[in-house]
Amino acid sequence: LAPAGAERAGDARTPDQVAGVEGIMSETIAPVRRLNMIEAINDALDVMMARDPDVVVFGEDVGFFGGVFRATAGLQKKYGKTRVFDTPINECGIIGAAVGMGAYGLRPVPEIQFADYIYPGLDQLISEAARLRYRSAGEFVAPITVRSPFGGGIFGGQTHSQSPEALFTHVAGLKTVIPCTPHDAKGLLISAIEDNDPVIFFEPKRIYNGPFNGYYDKPVEPWARHDGSEVPEGYYSIPLGKARIAREGEALTVLAYGTMIHVATAVCAEKGIDAEIIDLRTLVPLDIETVQKSVEKTGKCLIIHEATRTCGFGAELSALVQERCFYHLEAPIERVTGFDTPYPHSLEWAYFPGPVRIGEALDRLLKA
Repeated sequence: LAPAGAERAGDARTPDQVAGVEGIMSETIAPVRRLNMIEAINDALDVMMARDPDVVVFGEDVGFFGGVFRATAGLQKKYGKTRVFDTPINECGIIGAAVGMGAYGLRPVPEIQFADYIYPGLDQLISEAARLRYRSAGEFVAPITVRSPFGGGIFGGQTHSQSPEALFTHVAGLKTVIPCTPHDAKGLLISAIEDNDPVIFFEPKRIYNGPFNGYYDKPVEPWARHDGSEVPEGYYSIPLGKARIAREGEALTVLAYGTMIHVATAVCAEKGIDAEIIDLRTLVPLDIETVQKSVEKTGKCLIIHEATRTCGFGAELSALVQERCFYHLEAPIERVTGFDTPYPHSLEWAYFPGPVRIGEALDRLLKA
């Protein structure tokens, strides 16, 4: 492996490739702990608050209480009430304050307790945060990272289970990030906090404490048994806009993110399908090159997400695959998603894209 700076001395690799190798090496050297996703997020916040005094954390119950899921537990005691503090139940005010803090030079990390409650803050996110760099000709930036648990699978009903990620991918100036393992949650959150543009960081709450394979009637697997729970100590980052190949394969390509990565992996394993499963990690910026390369190799594509079907992010993925891979496709693109209804409490597992519906889509692709 060439040393840092080798690209300036005749090395054929790009600076990004060199940086990627250095990141892998640094992660390997660092001591590793097994954490669940909540602990990994807490660790990322702790690391960044220790490194940068401008990082501040605030939201409903995030201070003394440590957050409804305890993702901020212990941070107020360690860093004080001026850097970790509770707010009123006012999402518009939380995001509005973050915009002002960012313009002033801080790096705010506000928490919206559930993604279902982020809508009152949309005007501040879309009209102010996303546009600030552009409208000020670069004089001001909005280095804001909005954390929020999203998705279902916990019987939260219509007001605690929504997946609104597609709304934010439509907004120029916002980045949208969704991790699926504790390792990625920490590395991606650190990158989000360091980014000078606003980032929406959605956390799949169904997998906070362990990966979920979609079989709700089977015992829950803890993160301690999963390789994705190996989290290096200290600082490391995962670049935004770089997908991860969760499983290499030849038969077809599965595009997913968050909880759906684990469900798709389990279904493909049970059916013995040699699928290539791509964890998008970030929806915006999207690593379309990795997607295109995979679909051109396999010739078939299945897109899975928990959000409602119409205008969900899967529709954009489908259009991009069709535009870029048309002559390589051997079958119509399949989508397995939530339905165009509120998230039903009593019919949670009918709505949730589980093994049955994913299995049927896989069968259709393989028979085509």
